[in-house]
This record gives sequence, C-alpha cells and structure tokens, in this order.
Amino acid sequence: MIQLPRCPLCQTDTPAEHYHQDRKREYLQCPRCHLVYVHPSNLPSKDVEKLEYSLHENSADDEGYVRFLSRLLHPLQPYLSKQVSVIDFGCGPEPVLAQLMEQKGAEVALYDPFFANQPENLTRQYHIITCTEAIEHFHQPHKEWALWLKMLKPNGMLAIMTKRVIDKTRFAQWHYKNDPTHVSFFSEDTFTYLAEQHGFIVEFPSNDVVFMKKVLPIRAIIDFSIHQI
Repeated sequence: MIQLPRCPLCQTDTPAEHYHQDRKREYLQCPRCHLVYVHPSNLPSKDVEKLEYSLHENSADDEGYVRFLSRLLHPLQPYLSKQVSVIDFGCGPEPVLAQLMEQKGAEVALYDPFFANQPENLTRQYHIITCTEAIEHFHQPHKEWALWLKMLKPNGMLAIMTKRVIDKTRFAQWHYKNDPTHVSFFSEDTFTYLAEQHGFIVEFPSNDVVFMKKVLPIRAIIDFSIHQI
C-alpha cells in the first residue's frame, strides 16, 4: 500500500483522500482540516515559483489591481490607525497593499521569501498580519501558521485573501488550481477548523476574504483586569 503524505497543514497521520486528478497534478484532501493540496511529488521548484511571480506586473498605478486589493482593504479599514502595526506577509515584488495601509496610518512591515526576505521582521509581534493571494502558495502551511501564531499580538487579527474550495465538481473546472504555484487550497471548513483549534473568531467578509481574530482566554482577561486595578 502506498503511504500518502502527512497533511501539510494540521499534520495529522490520518490518511489523506484522493480529491482530483488532472493532466499534470494529483490533489489530496485532509479528512481532518479539509485542506486540499497538491501531492508533494507535484510541487514546483523554487526556480519555477520565482519565475512565475516575476511575471506579475502589479503596481499602485494599476486601478484594476487596487480595486482587487480593496476587497480586503475595505473591510480591514476600520482596524487601521497610527497605533496599529501590520506585516504584509507574502507582499510580492510590488507591495501595493502595504502602501495603501500606510496611507491609512498603519505602521507596515514587509516579508516575502523571494522579494522582501527580511527575517528580522518575523521576530516581532503585530496587531494585524495580512496575506493576500499568498497562502495558496505555501508548500508546508503548518510552518507559516505556527509562525503567525507567534507573531500575532493578543487580540490580533489575520486578514487573508485567497479563493476558497467549494466542492469537487467546481474544483474540477476551477481555473485557480491551474496556476502551477497554487498548491494549498482552503475552504470555509478549513478556516473554521483552525479557528476552533487555536482560539480565533472567524469571519468571511466576502467569498475570497477571511478575518481571523485572536481572542484572549477568559482566564487571561480576568488576570489582565486584576493587574489594571
């Protein structure tokens, strides 16, 4: 019997289920967290990834791209101020979202393994972590998730943009999966699972945006209140 790989998100040993097969790749689904992911043997190399990303021509002068980012920026705007620290994780070669958030008053740091490889920014904590059209590129999303948990301040928020899996029928016809660098596909069930496991409140402002708000445990809130007296 062929041993299927461990889930790259929740790391369960429960065998993955076959989800879809096309001419180029096999897709599996975790029965625990419901992540759909590309079989490890079909993952792209770093060279292929960087070449694909370098083809993107996004800029602040592109009105269509700014409108696209507004799908996340608009519902995020009430949380942005001069007192808020943000990291744009996976910012890409042109950090347009970071520029737009800075215009709203936020203090924004950057990180991207290819275009803004600044590991020192990963040692700080932030009120908000944004990740727009990047989480689907993660080969081992459990690593980024563990990192985010360390980087997020108490009561902080993850603001993620990625298109979500709905069902097998639509997945088979889904253009989003055809990008060779798209390898991890999340659904509402996946985000709900992560929220339940790690103490987040999850919201879905639109069909490709998710907000995950970290809430302090009741005991921590009581202790904090006592110390403020």
